[in-house]
Amino acid sequence: MATYKYVTPPTRGSKIGVNADGSLNVPYDPIIPYVEGDGIGPDIWRASQRVWDAAVDKAYGGTRRFVWFKVPAGEEAKRQYDEWLPNDTIEAVKEYRVAIKGPLTTPIGGGIRSLNVTLRQVLDLYACVRPVRYFQGVPSPVKQPEKLNVIIFRENTEDVYAGIEWKARSDEANRVISFMNRELKTKIREMSGIGVKPMSAFGSKRLIKMGLKYAIAHGKSSATLVHKGNIMKFTEGAFRDWGYELVREEFQGACVTEEDVTSKHGGQAPAGKVVVKDRIADSMFQQALLRPEEYSVLCTPNLNGDFLSDACAAQVGGLGMAPGANIGDGYAMFEATHGTAPKYAGHDKVNPGSLMLSGVMMLEHMGGGEAAALVVKGIEETILEKTVTYDLARQTEGARELKCSEFAGKIIEKF
Repeated sequence: MATYKYVTPPTRGSKIGVNADGSLNVPYDPIIPYVEGDGIGPDIWRASQRVWDAAVDKAYGGTRRFVWFKVPAGEEAKRQYDEWLPNDTIEAVKEYRVAIKGPLTTPIGGGIRSLNVTLRQVLDLYACVRPVRYFQGVPSPVKQPEKLNVIIFRENTEDVYAGIEWKARSDEANRVISFMNRELKTKIREMSGIGVKPMSAFGSKRLIKMGLKYAIAHGKSSATLVHKGNIMKFTEGAFRDWGYELVREEFQGACVTEEDVTSKHGGQAPAGKVVVKDRIADSMFQQALLRPEEYSVLCTPNLNGDFLSDACAAQVGGLGMAPGANIGDGYAMFEATHGTAPKYAGHDKVNPGSLMLSGVMMLEHMGGGEAAALVVKGIEETILEKTVTYDLARQTEGARELKCSEFAGKIIEKF
């Protein structure tokens, strides 16, 4: 049992375990650590928690329930404990395995790293998983947003987001520049900031493997490796090559490459097989707009995945309806994908959809598909009735604007 400095775990509830095959053993009353988040975090947390609890109660006739365990991070933790990310929070995720959080602020400058990135790296949550789909009735900037229905698996621990960088004119940057110019014959300008972009076969393959397993388990038609390998040949190009190597090593029975479909199968994919293909990142942005129906699962390095997941979310109405999860082999943390919107904090105004749908992902991860389906149904029907929060109401003709808490109440009425 973990030792905590600032918080006390619930006296009721049970820990999630792990079966011999690596699957979760979820009790009827799992303890779930949570972080409300900064800014609008408490508003959207309260609304979402009500919806999840009501869905679990309805789906399972009162035989199951969440036991919530509040843990500190962000501005509240800094005020109370003078720490942005107390070790208690990390230990709680390790002990209870599944957690969820609202948006967190990281101050600009001062050497303080992103709290989100820190959590991902410390807990080895190597896959950022972002499903992007359209909810009928949500205003969208494209003509046919319903054609986009993808799930993005973004590598979470490597690439430029590994945080290996040095400030221009620092001793470290000067030493790196001097070494590279002298020993490797590069021509880096003096007084440059320096960053390192590590990408490994291990990190790339385990991310791509998760994406392929998802595609196979859910009957998806394709999985696409997104990269900028035409320019960064030994990092992003290697990501692509390692992906195809993985297909040959472990997935030949379930997958077929796009090249083999053309050369060996007359352009027709064998029935029941996932077609594995790759796209240059800038081309993929065009494809997501022009031919979105041709893509199902996208596997990407860290930076490209960050850009692409937000761009896809914009096509279906924005980050307000975009859920996310950070998943590793031992732990999972689900999260709202948008920022803290501090000017709306405490106004009971902002759309809680991103966090609610992240909770849907959490329920599905824990085997609670029946409760997850109720939440999705409630959201869909509430939006179709045009009873929505301000962000959707201002773009929807004839809509009735609801507070964040009222939106939650309407969703629960649909169960």
